[in-house]
Amino acid sequence: MELLDHRTCYRALQSRDARFDGHVFVACTSTGIYCRPICPARTPMFKNCRFFASAAAAQEAGFRPCLRCRPEIAPDLAFWRGTANTVSRALALIADGALDGEHSDVETLAGRLGIGGRQLRRLFQRHLGASPIAVAQTRRVLFAKQLLHDTRLPMTEVALASGFGSVRRFNDAFHNLFRRPPSALRRKGAGTSARNGARDGVTLRLAYRPPYDWSGMLSALSLRAMPGIEWIDKDVWHRSVDVDGKRSSVAVAHLPERNSVLVTIRFSSGHFPSARFPSVKALPTIVARVRRVFDLGAARARRLGERGDEHRAGKCPAGLAAVARLCRTTSQDGQCWLSGVQS
Repeated sequence: MELLDHRTCYRALQSRDARFDGHVFVACTSTGIYCRPICPARTPMFKNCRFFASAAAAQEAGFRPCLRCRPEIAPDLAFWRGTANTVSRALALIADGALDGEHSDVETLAGRLGIGGRQLRRLFQRHLGASPIAVAQTRRVLFAKQLLHDTRLPMTEVALASGFGSVRRFNDAFHNLFRRPPSALRRKGAGTSARNGARDGVTLRLAYRPPYDWSGMLSALSLRAMPGIEWIDKDVWHRSVDVDGKRSSVAVAHLPERNSVLVTIRFSSGHFPSARFPSVKALPTIVARVRRVFDLGAARARRLGERGDEHRAGKCPAGLAAVARLCRTTSQDGQCWLSGVQS
């Protein structure tokens, strides 16, 4: 498992160093909780700390997420990264829901990668300290927790959007992990008045490791924007997307004071007369695409080192190579940015 030495991790926790956010998760054996290194809670003693390379590894070891620092909003959750190319590809597929369906399994996922299931499990254990199933389960729970905290979606839509096959499984997962029902984790004042759910739009905050060149990112995106599909207005990036055959939209704004971007996803009202919850299932894929397009998982050294020369040379930043592949892989009318979104 790729992890810095424990003393370095502990110093990052003591100083609440944002550069390590998402690279390491710290669990406290006296409380049974795991945190981000920037957690505002009192720093536990070194002897009571365990360090993990992924949230999935921490949860598989029996720890539950902190309600204060909220591991679900860590920059590009550590288990979405991988130094091995095969692991990186597998994590991208898991983020798109490859292990969420009833008939999905690790062997099928491994087959899509051209390797065997046993080899894939070994790679995950080596790089992330957790199995592919544990990674997928952690992704579902943490994304559901973020939706509960940041949105006013009804519980049924939260369960479907986060990849749970039923509300019963959704409730069981939260009871087992948090020892309380999902409704108890909802922020006060959220969800009491909204009954339209995704019809009103969904807004989520996605963190990054500072510094972040927002103006440079928008400049690079604007050079490659397709008329009528992508545009930038008042420092906010907009993109039209096709979900369930209807045109919807994604808007991304910058929150520099919180080292985050604010993503607003609005679904076309045309979805709902024909089906009750078709669009919410697209949320994880949309969020994953936004993370990749804006390179939110980039390490500080990479963003400062690799990109500096490229900006001066007028080239596409390193992380924006994904933009050429993801954003430009569209049909002529630009509706296929989110391949696989249609549910």
